[in-house]
Amino acid sequence: MELFDTHCHLNLDAFSKDRQKVLKSAYDNGVAYILVPAIKRFDWNKIIELSTKNTNIYPALGLHPLFIHDHSEEDITKLEEYIQKSKPVAIGEIGLDFFRKDLDPNLQEFYFKNQLKLAEKYNLPVIIHARKSHENILKIIKSYSLSGGICHAFNGSLQQAQRYIDFGFKLGFGGSLTYENSINLQKLACQLPIDSIVLETDAPDMVGHKHRYERNSPEYLPEVAERLSELTKIPLLDLVKKLTLNSKEVLKI
Repeated sequence: MELFDTHCHLNLDAFSKDRQKVLKSAYDNGVAYILVPAIKRFDWNKIIELSTKNTNIYPALGLHPLFIHDHSEEDITKLEEYIQKSKPVAIGEIGLDFFRKDLDPNLQEFYFKNQLKLAEKYNLPVIIHARKSHENILKIIKSYSLSGGICHAFNGSLQQAQRYIDFGFKLGFGGSLTYENSINLQKLACQLPIDSIVLETDAPDMVGHKHRYERNSPEYLPEVAERLSELTKIPLLDLVKKLTLNSKEVLKI
């Protein structure tokens, strides 16, 4: 197996004590590629360093909507400088989070739109974070000529999924798919064309049911693939091959 974890925050302190051990275990379990998206400007150097030292780790640089009060307008200028010199494969993690009522939606839109402008300018896919905001995001991205991207941890409707697909996006599924009570998400995964799906862990968060209350890890990604194989009735190795191809295609790798 050669799985692609399209969303894993390996740069975070949660992995500081055993990062290389985690990477080895992930590779040993068939996770051949990992995309590491940024949260803040101060993540960027660490992520670039990780991708330089590990050829199968790919960097995405961006400003996460949950941390808008840590960002500054200067970060947008700096992001463009980093895009030019460091050549990330995507801009992310970016988007809108309206689940959190303490975050100014207008300020979120400011950072989101400015990063979409950079994605358009440099022909880069985007990694989107969306909570209670799919309609707003779909309305906004319609105004940009984007080269697609990934809607991370997708949990919207089938109709919203199709609109993302029409814009050239893939939809990310992770540990949530493995819970018995995730009936709607599992149904959605079976309704979507397999061409539109990619896998992710969002480690260290969003762990699957076998490791509940543990730190999530990229080494657990095969469990998501196995569950999707069970749900879709597609043989595991055939499924993994297709999902990895999807990931490489959308990220232009």
